Amino acid sequence: MPIPVEAFFLPPGAVGTLQSRIRSMVVQGVLAGRLRPGDKMPSSRGLAAHLGISRITVTLAYADLVSSDYLSAKGRSGYFVSDTAPRAPEFPSAPVRDEGVDFAALTGARFSRLARLAKPEDWERYPFPFIYGQADAALFDHQNWRSCALRALGRRDFAALTSDYYERDDPLLLEHVVRSILPRRGIAARAEEVLLTMGAQNALWIAAQVLLGPGKRAVMENPGYPGLRAILEPSGTEVLAVDVDEGGLPPEQVPDGVDVVFTTASHQCPTNATMPVARRVALLEAAARQGFVVVEDDYEFEMSFLKPVAPALKSLDRDGRVIYAGSFSKSIFPGLRLGYLVASPSFIAEARALRSMVLRHPPGHIQRTVAYFLADGHYDALINRMRVAFRRRRQVMEEALAEQRLSVAGQGGFGGSSIWMRAADGVDTEVLAARLREVGVLIEPGRAFFHPDRISRQFYRLAYSSIAPSRIPEGIARIATALGQMR
Repeated sequence: MPIPVEAFFLPPGAVGTLQSRIRSMVVQGVLAGRLRPGDKMPSSRGLAAHLGISRITVTLAYADLVSSDYLSAKGRSGYFVSDTAPRAPEFPSAPVRDEGVDFAALTGARFSRLARLAKPEDWERYPFPFIYGQADAALFDHQNWRSCALRALGRRDFAALTSDYYERDDPLLLEHVVRSILPRRGIAARAEEVLLTMGAQNALWIAAQVLLGPGKRAVMENPGYPGLRAILEPSGTEVLAVDVDEGGLPPEQVPDGVDVVFTTASHQCPTNATMPVARRVALLEAAARQGFVVVEDDYEFEMSFLKPVAPALKSLDRDGRVIYAGSFSKSIFPGLRLGYLVASPSFIAEARALRSMVLRHPPGHIQRTVAYFLADGHYDALINRMRVAFRRRRQVMEEALAEQRLSVAGQGGFGGSSIWMRAADGVDTEVLAARLREVGVLIEPGRAFFHPDRISRQFYRLAYSSIAPSRIPEGIARIATALGQMR
């Protein structure tokens, strides 16, 4: 007797093509033991009629399952669950155990206690998500990315897909970074001066691990990137905060005796200030005079839709004092987790050795896919599409903020994807964020960006990378209403 056709259904909300969803439905049934070896499957015609889909879709799914040994075809008798089909091992339910070790005391909670930006995992269900760093599916080039990924899965690229590069990186991707990406920032580099990383956060971590530790002193901007503070504080490094102004980090405020200065010179995080060229030269002169190294986090240079962004600080570097960190995660999509460091060969050699201890290298398939995405011109087309969309969203944001008379603290001169806001004195933007979430609005309170000794609670960040222009005015109006109630 065949398995009753009523035992099969496609769960609502499942993703993927109908063919892939049918395959997943059968696979899960086999692995869970609901479909047992030798069980006869419903006919393709019967299952198609039950699910209300084309018979050819079921036939193709069955053929795919036969090739994967989940099903077997027996001539005119139909399809059966294969006798050699994989089975998931049976495990008892995990018991709730008492913790015999006080790990909070053992570890000192060095990492979990640090302030971080709270972003709900289900941010997409909120109608007004003014949160930074998320991708908009409407802008992404799904078709060409899929084409490049499939190409990188081919037999010709088998070595790039499967080989352990040890300490090396994909030479094809390195070539495009050196010849296409870095020249846009005025940087001339050789392959031996570039190291691929798992995003900009990993790049900053590697730089900090190589350069700093107990007894070392580092300067970071205030307010500044919370992820950097999370890297520096547990390392034993003495972290000195230098307040930024409308031109970013003031070089004259860098104290003597520091080892490393971290800066977001082109697009200060989170104020969006751009460091003038004269100040960049002064910072490099101070670095040479005082003997410190500069780590430049150039995290959003591609989003320059108002005017051309200034050349990177690294482009002015003449004696190798600047270590440059870049990323594809902001321009392609954040889940990509692919970035790079550019520095003197001696630093890159040390950083490469450290990376090898932790993760060897970023996955070869991801590297080769990005290389093809760059080589075929899809990256530039994506950037242009994002610039046009962000320009429109920025215009709508500025008009809505002006209409609601909300106070802008910093919005940058060349573009970007966020605006730094200031609430009235006495307003705690963490309380504001909690109230706004109840009415479908997500913002980023500013407290996490400040040094713990100089916390300000009246700032907040509004990003427009993942919100439709049509929703922006209503979202801003809700923010204004909540602020009015708090006053």
